[in-house]
This record gives sequence, structure tokens and C-alpha cells, in this order.
Amino acid sequence: MDLCGGEAVSAEAAESLKVITGSSRFDESDEDSTVVHAAKQLSQEFTSSVTGDGDICMVFAVDAAQSDRLEVTWELASGPPQGEPAPKFTVLPMGERTLTASDAAVVQFACRSAKLPGSTPAQVKIGVERWSPEEPEGDPEKLKDAYATVAHSVSLAMAKELGCENNGGLKDRPSLDPA
Repeated sequence: MDLCGGEAVSAEAAESLKVITGSSRFDESDEDSTVVHAAKQLSQEFTSSVTGDGDICMVFAVDAAQSDRLEVTWELASGPPQGEPAPKFTVLPMGERTLTASDAAVVQFACRSAKLPGSTPAQVKIGVERWSPEEPEGDPEKLKDAYATVAHSVSLAMAKELGCENNGGLKDRPSLDPA
């Protein structure tokens, strides 16, 4: 599946997209909507301001309304995660901190890389969020796992593309048992 470019969506994440959207067919991402493109933007942003954010890609099920989409984004955070997350989120042990809910997930990981020079590792957040006029459908726990799986897959692809030491502390597969 060539969503968000190349290896961004693992087979496991593709199954998770089906759980989230109810579809297994998606519109292809355009050539700028890729992890490779986003990694270039992120590293340029990092060298100029240390914080910033941008889009990686949007995922539309074939025949879905434009208002019903998943947005996959990146953000450079100013430091390690702090404070309590909103009550809707479950904390998972991936990267520095992963938060997941029945309509969104965020993976934050530390990245030490030649592409992101500095004395401290960059703090990168990858978010997956559903924008829809409809309430999420399905088992909330399965949806939480699905969002976390997609966010992990894109985060791992971003960590590899940025050349993060130890893939930013992300394992090859998502850890879905709460921290």
C-alpha cells in the first residue's frame, strides 16, 4: 500500500486503517504527501527554529467525502512530554510517550541524528487524527489500537528516514498494552 509514501504504512497499519475507516481501498497520496518529503521539511525546520509542524499526508477512503479523512502530521516539540494527557487518551509504552484514543493517536520519540544536529535529541511527534462529521464507529479499544498502530508505523518510517539513532527508540512492532 503506497499511502504516505513507501514504507510508511505497514501491513499491520493497513489492517488498522480498515478498522478505522471501514474501507480497504484508499486514494493514492500525491508525491509531496510522503514521509520522505515531510522528513526534509522537518529537518529544514529544525535547523532554523527547533520547533515547527507540518503535514505528512491525508488518507481518504475511496468514495469517502472530503470531510471524512485521516490527517497524518509531524511536530517538533520543545522538549520531552510533560503533564497529564487529556482523559480520553490511553498512554502506551512507545517512544518517549504515545497517546491513543478512539479518534486519534500521537507518538513522540527522541531523535539523535546527523540530519538534526544539536546537543540534545530532537523531540518528534507524529499524529494521526480523524476529521469526520461522524462519530467513530466500532469498538473503542480496537479503534485505540488501530490509531496507535498507524501512528507507530508512520513514526518508525519517519525515524528511519531521519536516520535517528536506534530508530528513535521505536520497536519494529507497536506495543499496545497500556504503560
